[in-house]
Amino acid sequence: MTVGRVLISSPSSFLTDTQANVARLAGFVLLLGLSWTMSGCKKQEAARLAPAKIHAITRELAAAAKSAAANSSEIRVAFQPPDANGGAIDRVDINLFSTGAGSAERSQIRKLQQSLSTVATRHGLTEEPSERREGIFLFFLKSGVRTHAIHIHPAARASQRTSDISGQHSAPRLAIILDDFGSDRAAAEAIFALPYPLTISVLPNHEHSAEIANEAHRRGYQVMLHLPMQSIANETGEARELHAGMQAAEVSALIEQFLQNVPGVVGVNNHQGSQATSDPELMDELMPVLRERRLFYVDSRTTVATVAFDTAQAFGVRSGFRNVPFLDDVAEVAAVRKQLELAFRGAREKGEAIAIGHPRPATLQALREFLPRAEANGIRLVFASDLVR
Repeated sequence: MTVGRVLISSPSSFLTDTQANVARLAGFVLLLGLSWTMSGCKKQEAARLAPAKIHAITRELAAAAKSAAANSSEIRVAFQPPDANGGAIDRVDINLFSTGAGSAERSQIRKLQQSLSTVATRHGLTEEPSERREGIFLFFLKSGVRTHAIHIHPAARASQRTSDISGQHSAPRLAIILDDFGSDRAAAEAIFALPYPLTISVLPNHEHSAEIANEAHRRGYQVMLHLPMQSIANETGEARELHAGMQAAEVSALIEQFLQNVPGVVGVNNHQGSQATSDPELMDELMPVLRERRLFYVDSRTTVATVAFDTAQAFGVRSGFRNVPFLDDVAEVAAVRKQLELAFRGAREKGEAIAIGHPRPATLQALREFLPRAEANGIRLVFASDLVR
């Protein structure tokens, strides 16, 4: 009767089996470690905020700072393009101006920090404060990755700011941009007969777009691209235009094609565009393209909801905006004369103004009458590029 069997392995066989088991265990541990690492990476990647979301939070931070800081304070935003890992670190610089005592300044800074922290907390950001000789720094992070850098410059005196402003050139300056060139060669010739520094904004892909742009250069006028953009109203748009939902590559390709059609462009303003200029994500895609090509931007302000100028400033694009009424919403000579008077007055009151009109018969007639009077009215006519910053 067989009670049982005992299997005895040779020493060499035992070592071989042990080594195999150890190798299998090591492989399992390594695989488990890689799994944990990959899982951690995926979680960190999922937690990373998209640049568009970071920019949206930046706007909220700037709005909170503007509400909490004194009226005379300056707030500047710099949107940063995505880095190699797809993230971005936006910057907000806050220059505090105050005539109050030290305790008042400290109270203002505390109020400002609380407002910024409230926005950060709402979006799940953590805070990393740092006080240095250059001022107060607040870094906001998402899952340990910095998304925002806030620099608070303690109170520079209001008297210093007033002195800086008073030292600037005080002569009233007016830039007149004339839009919608490209189809009417006769209208362009009428403008070319006016010996004043006017800025010509040309629509792309029209019959005479390139011809008018080249002739304007030859005669010493400044040329801008009148960039077609999506409207919110029932206006007839251009065949190709900037519209909501476009990605960066699409925006860049469209701008490149337009620039080839309108040569010698130094700046851009929007044609229509009430929908497009009020779309933060679309403006975030446009401004880096303009910055790369060293083009300035003038916001025509076809809607009060526009974010185009603020976005241009944040991306470091030299920019300005129409700050007096359109010259020819009513296409009658008397009405355009009145608007030109308002433009002159606006330039005197503000120190500088950007006006926009169109090459319509009534506008052309009013310009012939009014432009010779500019100097007598103490107004210096300049190109649009002279009034962007």
